[in-house]
Amino acid sequence: MTDAVTACDLGKSYPGGVRALDGLSLTVRAGEVFGLLGPNGAGKSTTVKILTTLARPDSGTATVAGHDVLRHPDRVRRAIGVVAQRSGLDPMASGRDNLTLQGRLFGVRGRALHTRVGELLERFDLTDAAGRAVRGWSGGMQRRLDVAMALVHRPEVLFLDEPTTGLDPEVRGAMWAEIGRLATEESMAILLTTHYLDEADRLAARLAIVDGGRIVAEGTPGELKGELRGDAVHLELEKADDEPQARQAIGTVTRLREVSFDGRLLSARADDGAAAVPAALAALESAGVGVATVTVARPSLDDVYLRHAGRRFAA
Repeated sequence: MTDAVTACDLGKSYPGGVRALDGLSLTVRAGEVFGLLGPNGAGKSTTVKILTTLARPDSGTATVAGHDVLRHPDRVRRAIGVVAQRSGLDPMASGRDNLTLQGRLFGVRGRALHTRVGELLERFDLTDAAGRAVRGWSGGMQRRLDVAMALVHRPEVLFLDEPTTGLDPEVRGAMWAEIGRLATEESMAILLTTHYLDEADRLAARLAIVDGGRIVAEGTPGELKGELRGDAVHLELEKADDEPQARQAIGTVTRLREVSFDGRLLSARADDGAAAVPAALAALESAGVGVATVTVARPSLDDVYLRHAGRRFAA
């Protein structure tokens, strides 16, 4: 696969000393969905802004579709489609008119534009509503139109910045299917930012976990979860004030490792979670610490984030 997007050591600061990016590097290949996973404020949107020429980095370099984002921003813009967090639709215009105007802005004309608009309306199940003003559409329909508009000129690279935020599960599922189809059938490079763990796990061929403007882990979802040997054990304490006693008591349980606390939640790893839980509960009970719930599970992306960022994932 060829590299459709490259970023090397990107740095970006905002007024007030806010360091949005701190040496971020990544590569997105043609025909793959690459996920940027992290909580709000991690640096995902700033990365997208730089790669789509909407912001300039303070340091580092980046290319998109073979074009340098600083030296040839006009070429980059012609080669990309962007679905931003905030919709760019004209609410007073119809869906068909929104798509037609977008196509004309990218130089698509005549029969080719008419055909392309029809294709996209059908693909995203918007044909019946195409003649109505977008302001009367549902949120899910508007979001599908956002994606269709980003595709009207057949871009080489598609940037999706939190594309399914606020959508109901059924609409999210349909959007996931279309994103996957674009990568596999049209060999499009897709950079997806999300704070939904299940979305990153489902869609991304590779993903990077971003924290504090840096990539703290990168690989396929399976590789990242595979690094965490054994089971994840989570115990919710009845009282957050019991953390000091719990920390001391759980330290005596040799079956547990990588123990961490986040409020009332105690998280740890074990080769055999089912065997470790009785010993953990006994140690906590002897210390007078009550436990509300216990969970034993295979490693998740939340556990990967905890391992690399030192805290649980919070969107």
